[in-house]
Amino acid sequence: MSIQVIEVAAAVIQKKDDTFLLAQRPLGKPYAGYWEFPGGKIEQGESAQQALARELHEELGIQITTAYPWLVREFTYPHATVRLKFFRVTHWQGEPHGLENQSLRWQSPFDLSVSPMLPANIPILRALQLPAIYAISKAAILGQPEFLLRLQHALSQGLRLLQVREKNMSRPALKKFAQEIIAMAQAHQARVLINSDIELAQEIDADGVHLSSAQLMSIATRPNLKWCAASCHNAAELQRANELGLDFVVLSPVLATRSHPGAPHLGWQAFASCAAQSAIPVYALGGLGSHDLATACQHGAHGVALLSQAWE
Repeated sequence: MSIQVIEVAAAVIQKKDDTFLLAQRPLGKPYAGYWEFPGGKIEQGESAQQALARELHEELGIQITTAYPWLVREFTYPHATVRLKFFRVTHWQGEPHGLENQSLRWQSPFDLSVSPMLPANIPILRALQLPAIYAISKAAILGQPEFLLRLQHALSQGLRLLQVREKNMSRPALKKFAQEIIAMAQAHQARVLINSDIELAQEIDADGVHLSSAQLMSIATRPNLKWCAASCHNAAELQRANELGLDFVVLSPVLATRSHPGAPHLGWQAFASCAAQSAIPVYALGGLGSHDLATACQHGAHGVALLSQAWE
């Protein structure tokens, strides 16, 4: 017998300081007292975005002006299975207030002060700790001294997520270089992932590892690190990253790149089609700059991953 899945539109309403709004389920509803992201069921004939706009107007008295498609997660409760289509709402009209006797609280992804959370919503809190920009190191081109100067500047300007990817370094040199980067990053509460080398990431206490697409398709379980990401180039690889419970992926190449101008690339529509079913955040990479962030988000990206553009 097939299980009926309830389609739900859910809103991560975010201020510029990255705080987001949670609502407490009122008495009379299942899981009364639990905290959740605002939203509700998608009615027949509605799109997810139409349902989101209706629900937020009915529940909170606000009108959406900017909402980006984000993650899709399924969860089975004792009474129902729900498919939650999350949107990040960054601009709206009106001041949110509980029109259904629900309490509201603005929260930080790094310091949640309310509980309990509705179980289906808990993984979203981890995803919200990821910034919009994911930078990839470029010391092979810039030279180590110049790269470290540019990294210090980027960290001072707000960079909070970095991948150390230096394929041409010997392992001892890479270890020393990565340790220096980690020390710099920790002073700014930034996270550092090591490309491909799971053992090195564990050895130097990096925040995590970034797997190649070949590694992603060959491993049986998620590596034992705080953060695990992977490079993906198609829907099958993205699905595998979801199955392994990775924290995020980079999907590329989106556009033609300077290094491979004639090579095939996804384009925004294919990128959006892949990202549309992902339960974990997807960064867009390939021919992009920070000025492409809004376009990427419109197509379901969490943010953009940058190589050359991160250090210019």
